[in-house]
Amino acid sequence: MRALFTPLALRAVTLPNRVALAPMCQYSAGPDGLPTDWHRVHLGSRAVGGAGLIITEATAVVPEGRISPQDTGLWSGSHVDAWRPITAFVAAQGAVPAVQLAHAGFKASTYRPGARRSGGVPDAEGGWTPVGPGDEPFLPDHRQPIALDEAGIAGVVEAFGTAAVRAVDAGFRAVEIHAAHGYLLHEFLSPLTNRRTDGYGGDLTARMRLTLEVARAVRAAVGEDVPVLTRISATDWVAGGWTVEDSVLLAGELATAGVDLVDASSGGASAGATIPVGPGYQVPLAARIRREAGLPTGAVGLIVEPEQAEQIVAGGAADLVLLGRELLRDPYWPRRAAARLGAEPDWPAPYVRAF
Repeated sequence: MRALFTPLALRAVTLPNRVALAPMCQYSAGPDGLPTDWHRVHLGSRAVGGAGLIITEATAVVPEGRISPQDTGLWSGSHVDAWRPITAFVAAQGAVPAVQLAHAGFKASTYRPGARRSGGVPDAEGGWTPVGPGDEPFLPDHRQPIALDEAGIAGVVEAFGTAAVRAVDAGFRAVEIHAAHGYLLHEFLSPLTNRRTDGYGGDLTARMRLTLEVARAVRAAVGEDVPVLTRISATDWVAGGWTVEDSVLLAGELATAGVDLVDASSGGASAGATIPVGPGYQVPLAARIRREAGLPTGAVGLIVEPEQAEQIVAGGAADLVLLGRELLRDPYWPRRAAARLGAEPDWPAPYVRAF
């Protein structure tokens, strides 16, 4: 048995293998952030394709937490009802459905990719005023955010906890907290974007406070059996920004707060970052966090070959791999990888005749 195709137990949930669908925005939600048939087919086909963990796109905990008006949400009972048939289908294929709970912070209310315009969406076109740690926009053409006061911060923590309750009700068997890519929780973590002088800004402990409060709220909301993951940007790739050393310390605190695995991505807090993109370029970040914090990790970023993925898991760099664009190109990558690596691919009965 290849390491990539061994089960991974996280609390009361066991992933059938170590291949996960990375969360990727589809910008295809219906009115008010409701998932559509697109999401059922997109997520369901990757479950049919053999990925053991299926993570949704960034799913907002409040309406103003969406990146664009076309992003999904989980802030009402209507969202629970819309997600249920999707999670049921994913689970029926043997995969574990997970939701990435998110708040876009000062990157909210922007046009989706492919729109005729870029930057901030005005109210007249369905936009809204974003929030953040301060009142500076991410880019000049983005909308100016309102700085969250302590009551607003408490509301964010509560919203994550309430959305986590809805997630379990909707059939999700794992929850990921989005604290990466320059969105709200990352905005509070990074000294590039957090210039507050109160209890949520300044030194590392204060900048980690919001993320840890959210982690504790989500853990309390889902109970002891449901795995909680956290996606972080393990480095800003900018001098004076968030570092991998900071990430090791954060991972240790997240473990204490009840987080079971860190999904190690990077970047997003600065548009001027120079990122050394290449095959597996973020794997060393996951490896270092796993080694020094003692917490399971997921590796992501230009992982495309089965042998590459197998080495990451077998070599102890990470406990699972998350595939993004590669699974967009080939939903059946996990089953093809199993065959290539000499593991026995378990094809769905309707497809067996092809193999």
